[in-house]
Amino acid sequence: MKSNRPYVQLDPAVIEQARQMDLLSYLQRHEPDNLKHVARNIYCTREHDSLKISNGKWYWWSRGFGGVSALDYLIKVKEYSFVEAVEVLAGITAGWSPPPVSAPKEEPKELLLPPRNKDCDRVIQYLFGRGIDLQIIQECIADGTIYESARYHNVVFIGKDESGAPKYAAYRGTMASSFKGDASGSDKRYSFRLLAREPCQSVHLFEAAIDLLSYATLLKCEGKDYKKENLLSLSGVYQPKKEIKDSKIPIALTTFLKANPQVKTTFLHLDNDKTGRLCTTALKELLQKDYQIVDDPPPVGKDFNDFLLSYLGIARPNRSHERRDAR
Repeated sequence: MKSNRPYVQLDPAVIEQARQMDLLSYLQRHEPDNLKHVARNIYCTREHDSLKISNGKWYWWSRGFGGVSALDYLIKVKEYSFVEAVEVLAGITAGWSPPPVSAPKEEPKELLLPPRNKDCDRVIQYLFGRGIDLQIIQECIADGTIYESARYHNVVFIGKDESGAPKYAAYRGTMASSFKGDASGSDKRYSFRLLAREPCQSVHLFEAAIDLLSYATLLKCEGKDYKKENLLSLSGVYQPKKEIKDSKIPIALTTFLKANPQVKTTFLHLDNDKTGRLCTTALKELLQKDYQIVDDPPPVGKDFNDFLLSYLGIARPNRSHERRDAR
């Protein structure tokens, strides 16, 4: 039955409130006897059993049309005018508000690691050929932060959470036609890292795992203990936004800093290319309020592996075939 109430002033607030009421809420409050539960979250009206209501929407199958709101229902099915429909809903929506939209639950990521090869011979050969110290390679293999995949013989760099559980994995090809990529389900909060054995007040940042291992090797070459330092790779860097203040700190770094409040100094060892320099500038601005920042790019070459190879007098492998991929 159409409303006989006096005309309601249709100000925008009244109209907006009317538009927000869904059909199920309307029927529950105003026509409960006309509502029929069909299955799970599906309802219909007793008046029109082919008019189905589900997930906040409704559809009148026998007529071939539907809508979202109770306002749509009153206009299309009950044939009220727009003003009449708003008048009806204005009284019903008094003191009513739409149910809060629950945020979707973030399902925990499942890290899909490739099967391990029976040995790590190709990985050792590859990393050693990139100048990485053999003992450092063997220590990483022993603690499970590096291994060789069975099918493609890629080097797999593992990032672990605070409990030591693997949460991230990066691939790097060991063949001439190599590639780089992240394993499915990788959580970049826990990128590849080598942490100090004792609490340390600084952290060294690198774009990639190879650069991190190269720096550790350089420390060892200089007679220093790399296990006294926090070494963290960022799994690549991003192009900062035009307004640096709008850029974000890489999540691997924010996660680490939150878990290590004793850290006061951040060393930036990013690449000597446009992206690396831009990212360094952005991080300096974003971090300088809370941390001492030291910009320490590789003295020679594009990255710290270039510098290590130059330091050791080893020819740089051809990178022309490298590509981003995931296996």
